[in-house]
Amino acid sequence: MTGLAFFDTLCIGLQKVVVLYNDPSGRINRKKENKVDLTFLIVMGIYLVLMMVIGVLDFRRKENFTEYAVAGRRQGTLTVVMTLLATVLGASTTIGITDTVYSIGFPGIWWLAFGALGLFLQSVFLSEKVRNIGADTLPHLAEIAVGKAASKLLAGLIVISWIGVIAGQIVAMHSLISFATGNSSKWLLILISAIVILYTMLGGQLSVVKTDKVQLIVILLGIVLCCGWLYISTEGAASAAMDQVTLFNESYTGWNLLNQFFIIGGVYFLGPDILSRNFLSRDGKTARRSAWMAGLILAVFALFITLIGVWAKIYVSPEELAGQKTLMYIIGILPKWIGVLLSLGLLSAILSSTDTCVINAATILSRDILGKKNVLVVRISVLILGAAAVLIAVLGSGNIISILTGAYSIYTPGVIFPLLTAILAYKKRKIRRGIWLAAVIAGGCFGLTGTFLGTWLQSIGLPSGVVSNLSLIGMGVSLVLSLISVRRKSL
Repeated sequence: MTGLAFFDTLCIGLQKVVVLYNDPSGRINRKKENKVDLTFLIVMGIYLVLMMVIGVLDFRRKENFTEYAVAGRRQGTLTVVMTLLATVLGASTTIGITDTVYSIGFPGIWWLAFGALGLFLQSVFLSEKVRNIGADTLPHLAEIAVGKAASKLLAGLIVISWIGVIAGQIVAMHSLISFATGNSSKWLLILISAIVILYTMLGGQLSVVKTDKVQLIVILLGIVLCCGWLYISTEGAASAAMDQVTLFNESYTGWNLLNQFFIIGGVYFLGPDILSRNFLSRDGKTARRSAWMAGLILAVFALFITLIGVWAKIYVSPEELAGQKTLMYIIGILPKWIGVLLSLGLLSAILSSTDTCVINAATILSRDILGKKNVLVVRISVLILGAAAVLIAVLGSGNIISILTGAYSIYTPGVIFPLLTAILAYKKRKIRRGIWLAAVIAGGCFGLTGTFLGTWLQSIGLPSGVVSNLSLIGMGVSLVLSLISVRRKSL
């Protein structure tokens, strides 16, 4: 029996037991009502207070740059796996993925599938080697392998890109808050964002690691219980979902697959937030094991979150959704206790990714751009970058996937292949620094142009097929230049 066939049989059997919230036809009563409201707001308030308490307690502890920025480099496998997954499972992998699946169907799973693949490849080729180099940040790694100029260039590119990534998490937070409160108050968003930024500024990486463990458990419980309830409580849902399983359709072609493999998979393979968990590992073997285990869990999570989106695509009409985020709608039709748990899980996902992104980008700004290995400077950087991300989120369009993809489209073409080349060549080959820097600049410029000047380029006659794939073209140019930059180490 295949896995999906077993899932179908299991759901049919459990449907005979579960009767609450079912209508006579055996389908969930999809009358939309907010079952979270005050309960969620109370839980969210307590949650944020606890985060602040942890931050204040850690703030009072005397700590050096290594303790604050990379949690002392002494974390074991379980801690690294949990904090890595908590970092990965953010707005894009929850709210964003279900919206994407609702739009294009089951092929929306590819985002997380490539994420899991990126972690597997990192485990095999990079994790142990990167950890053993002993860098604090990704630009610091480039500095060790290539030189100071490489560090400055990568740091600038990462910080600019990651402001967009942080903004994407804040947009997701706005969606959750709007659902829970019944209005889209931007002042409330700003207030809650300020609390998150302040907690991150106070606690640093050690506090992030502590809270990630609890946040991950809540995320996984919320998503698994939500998916299970939807399919158990809806007669024939598993069979209907099986009919939707296809890896390609008219909305997702092989070209989309190729593009996403490099753009999204590349970030999971060699992204600053992913590798930041590598840097805090106890040793190289811990880093390698952690990436592999996290990839396995992420692959399973991908199926659960995709099935939630598929259920919504089958049973929720666009009129019922009325422009609302898919997961927000689903929360409203779940039993209250599951709805509250899922809401708290989504909040945990957003916060765990936001604080990691902010502290990592701030560390890079302080250490690699300003040249200051100083905790106070990192804290000030957290405030600056957090404020910039909030401004983008408040003034932006609100599409999580588009914001994150835009940020990745700048980072990935400019960084992945040059940095991979430098890591693999470290202590084995010499790098022609000028050509290597040109590879980063060329890739980043292609991504930047495609992301922000695409409409203008089409207006002056550049084919849309070229414009929409400038990031991929940039990766190709960057790869060629990176390979040319490598020369044999002199004796």
